[in-house]
Amino acid sequence: MHPSRVIRGRTSQLLSGRHILVGVSGSIAAVEVPKVIRELIRHGADVRAVMSPEATRIVTPEALEFATGHPPVLQLTGNVEHVTFLGPGEDRADLYLIAPATANTISKIAHGIDDTPVTSCASVALGGNVPMLVAPAMHANMGLNPAVRENLDRLKSWGVGVVVGPSAEGEEKIAGPEEIAAAVLHRIAGGPWAGRRVVVIAGAAREPLDSVRSLTNDSSGATGVALAAQAHYRGAEVELWLGAIRVPVPTFLSSVAWHSVTDLIELARSHRESLASAAAVIVPAALSDFTVEQRPGKIRSRDHPTLSLTLRRAPKVLPELRALAPAPTLLVAFKLLAGAGAPGLERAARELAKETGADWVVGNDVSAMGAQSTEALVIPRSGRPHWIRAPKTEFAGRLLDELGAVLGRSGSTRTASSAHRSPRRPIRARRRGST
Repeated sequence: MHPSRVIRGRTSQLLSGRHILVGVSGSIAAVEVPKVIRELIRHGADVRAVMSPEATRIVTPEALEFATGHPPVLQLTGNVEHVTFLGPGEDRADLYLIAPATANTISKIAHGIDDTPVTSCASVALGGNVPMLVAPAMHANMGLNPAVRENLDRLKSWGVGVVVGPSAEGEEKIAGPEEIAAAVLHRIAGGPWAGRRVVVIAGAAREPLDSVRSLTNDSSGATGVALAAQAHYRGAEVELWLGAIRVPVPTFLSSVAWHSVTDLIELARSHRESLASAAAVIVPAALSDFTVEQRPGKIRSRDHPTLSLTLRRAPKVLPELRALAPAPTLLVAFKLLAGAGAPGLERAARELAKETGADWVVGNDVSAMGAQSTEALVIPRSGRPHWIRAPKTEFAGRLLDELGAVLGRSGSTRTASSAHRSPRRPIRARRRGST
């Protein structure tokens, strides 16, 4: 068995049955392409490659044959490979990805020049409306060249997605394998989440005691980040609202920060349009039940051998979200208990649904906080409660698929605005806390 078959679908089956063609042009970043290909295969894709002559000077055809399980196309022959892969027919690729895309290749495509297998495939893809992504890699000054920028803008105007990598050491580097795979997944997703807005509220609340200290909890934020990533993979336009977290956030996700429960309510009110237009608002955040009055400056420990704090009940977020995001938006709440057992968990979850108007409630035990896996009781508004026991990434995917089935049956048409859904915008990650 070829090694590419061993890893196929290890991460997900979201690209199962999908055919991805990867065009490799002559940048030193071509050495990263086998990693990109393997990441696509881990999501279930069948991947083939075409190479420009310059690319073969940097990465060997044998390396790409190992990565894909297929010999790469090095030159066009009587088999008209560019038409076979991207022309009409059942076997045509679902997406054409050029990674890396050099300034030279980008400019040739923008001006209709077909002189390598990579550019000829681009011509057929553009003419046949095959979804297309480019992952540029070049020296920073080349990226600032007005001609190159104009050519990239021309490709975007034709519907080509641009996966922008980091700028470092004077280079516009190729995006990482996970970022490129995420862009591919997002671009060709066709399920119930595609084009729909999803707001995920994740992380722990921090209620300030003074200017430097706060009351918080042990939530890592992992479930919320996993839900946001999996929704992105399924084609959703994701807004990730982040409290305190202890896990990395994928660079393809943009986020906005909140701190306390009061901050979160203010954020929700200022984003009422996003909430009202969302297909789903999912709230795995660990929200404070109590808050304290913040003291100015820093409390001096030497002045207080003991310190008494008076806790007062914090305002409730879920009813506010329900008011700002009425039906048909799905409101998905999470309920955390300690040692309640299944009957207690279900009872508390149903009470929460009744009090807040949540459509679905996910109940879990405190043992899930900070753990790699979760064991959650899922309680739909209509339907039988059931358990999902899985690593948090798998749990997030399974929950979204269940919610997606409800969206499909309801026929909800709430989608992201055309500006959010346009394939013309560059796919550039924004770091946590950006606005």
